[in-house]
Amino acid sequence: MTGTFPNISISTERLVLRPLDEDDVPALAEMMNDEQVGAWTDVPQPYTEDMARDWVTERARAARETGRGLDLAVTEFLTQRLVGVIRLAKTNWHVRSTELSYIIAPWARGEGYASEAALATAQWLLGDQKFERIELRTAADNTASQQVAQKIGCISEGVLRGACIARVRAEDGTWSDVRTDYIVWSLLPEDLDGAGEQLADTGGFTAYPDWN
Repeated sequence: MTGTFPNISISTERLVLRPLDEDDVPALAEMMNDEQVGAWTDVPQPYTEDMARDWVTERARAARETGRGLDLAVTEFLTQRLVGVIRLAKTNWHVRSTELSYIIAPWARGEGYASEAALATAQWLLGDQKFERIELRTAADNTASQQVAQKIGCISEGVLRGACIARVRAEDGTWSDVRTDYIVWSLLPEDLDGAGEQLADTGGFTAYPDWN
């Protein structure tokens, strides 16, 4: 069984998650050229606006229409500024599972946006969309990404040894590959109980139950 994700907008108290559009191209290209994004993702470096435009106009649409996944722009509610991206990939409609990842722009880090956006997406997936499992994979040394997984209630399932290729940039600007481990996390419907309250207690998230 193969399904497709709807064209949706998800709102929290501070954020709106919506489909990527061409107005996002300049900010998306700038965000993808950040050194941390280069280190922990397979995003090409340097990342051009043409690459961003292809993602927005072709690859994101194809992923949704074929049921493989969903790419959402994460924007500030008040300013409408692009602060990140949420991605769903490797979706299995029979098992009702998908892999979730997130990228936050360097100028928006430290605000709890990754946790807020990831939790809102998880609540929509496991609630409205009736998914049964969300999987996250974080590089062994990417502690910031691991903290997001923990904050939204994910359970660590184990380590995939040597399964991740991270990158290191030298002083001359060139990148080299470094093999490391993946930590695998999962989130099931029952794991969401109390996750919103936990983030609110840490100042990272205020639960907002209504979806646009």
